[in-house]
Amino acid sequence: MSAIHLYPRWLFPTFASMILFLGCSQKSDRPALAEETILPEVETALQDLAATWYPRSVDSINGGYWSDFNAQWEREGPQNKMVVSQARQIWSAATLALFYDDPYYLKIADHGYRFLRNHMWDTIYGGFNTLLAVEQGTLKRISAGKSAYGNSFAIYALATFYKASGDTTALELAKKTFFWLETHAHDPKYLGYFDVLQQDGSWMLDQKENDKHYDNFIRKDWKDQNSTIHLLESFTALYEAWPNELLRQRLDELLVLVRDTITNDQGSLSLHLQRDWTPVSLRDSSETYRKEHFYLDHVSFGHDVETAFLLLEASHVLGIKNDTLTSRKAKKMVDHSIKNGWDKDLGGFYDGGYYYTPIECTIENRAKVWWTEAEGLNSLLLMAQLHPEEAGYFDLFKKQWAYIDTYMIDHEHGGWYHEGLDTDPKAKEDPKAHIWKTNYHNIRSLVNVIKMLRGDFILTQQATETLH
Repeated sequence: MSAIHLYPRWLFPTFASMILFLGCSQKSDRPALAEETILPEVETALQDLAATWYPRSVDSINGGYWSDFNAQWEREGPQNKMVVSQARQIWSAATLALFYDDPYYLKIADHGYRFLRNHMWDTIYGGFNTLLAVEQGTLKRISAGKSAYGNSFAIYALATFYKASGDTTALELAKKTFFWLETHAHDPKYLGYFDVLQQDGSWMLDQKENDKHYDNFIRKDWKDQNSTIHLLESFTALYEAWPNELLRQRLDELLVLVRDTITNDQGSLSLHLQRDWTPVSLRDSSETYRKEHFYLDHVSFGHDVETAFLLLEASHVLGIKNDTLTSRKAKKMVDHSIKNGWDKDLGGFYDGGYYYTPIECTIENRAKVWWTEAEGLNSLLLMAQLHPEEAGYFDLFKKQWAYIDTYMIDHEHGGWYHEGLDTDPKAKEDPKAHIWKTNYHNIRSLVNVIKMLRGDFILTQQATETLH
């Protein structure tokens, strides 16, 4: 495989001097979004993050991207190629290319796209393979099945790369993946999608336990919020590039499912659901069983604040006018996370809680995970701009940024720790990257925050204009 030739990064200007505000509303006593302080810091954080990952993660030997780096950003680990992490890197590079209008990042995204297209697509059964290993210079599939989750990230990457490059072959592959999911993963009876599939794309509804060594042990006749919200995310990106009627139906279907069925009345997502979308609850199980299977049933504050953004984004792309229902639900999800999962002392959202009683959420996992904190930053500022009458959101956003800057960003070696140093001081010694830890959450958050602070983020432009 030919090596990728990358020229030095362009020098990026600081844009604080370009921001001009035409007089702020006198009815709000909060800062006028503090562009003069926070904006340059976030711009620098994005530049540093991009420079840490690229070109370091570009695999010019095997194609695609290197997966595993230790705390000092040295390559260390198996370097397997998972469709999720490979696609996320394509998305990140394409997003940076669009944001900076820089062909340097477009070249990096193109490099990943060619690997995804040429080596991860299953030429026999269709769809993208889940996991490849590099063995003596040869790529070998080591996964036993496929997932809607993994294929959704492929769509997300392909649609964004098409937007950045204009390469129609990428768009055609995104369409092909959508139709593969339509044929194999979509449930025409109860709607939505099954995540876990066999290699040929067939369902595994008869598999109650991991008795055949499949890729994970969650029941195969269940559905889940995680694959569903990321299908919502990827279909949103694809619909922007390709306004197909069937795609619109599926995107609308997912929006309604996530907003009205998967999100409960309290404002939190049900993690796992039966085929007919009945939530899986372990509340009546023993305490021991419940704690051992916490991953099946708990409040995931990171997913909740992320989904609030994804719902608003999908509604906007669908062109739904005056969508007060989605707006209220998104706000409720963020408010619920602030009330129940926010660290009032240092800032940051905890990883997980549980409702042992219907009215009180107990924090069960106090970890502050990198992707949760990134999504929290994005959604707090989003709420601040969509609801300027509530000054508390912006105060929390400022505190969240201070938390990330102090406890999450490695100012010595670059990148973000996988967990905040306040909850895990040893995170300094842990890997900076692996197949489940890439850069898409924090790059998306920083890009969105910069756009919001500059006043040119599409979801908040109208709200921001009312302040000036």
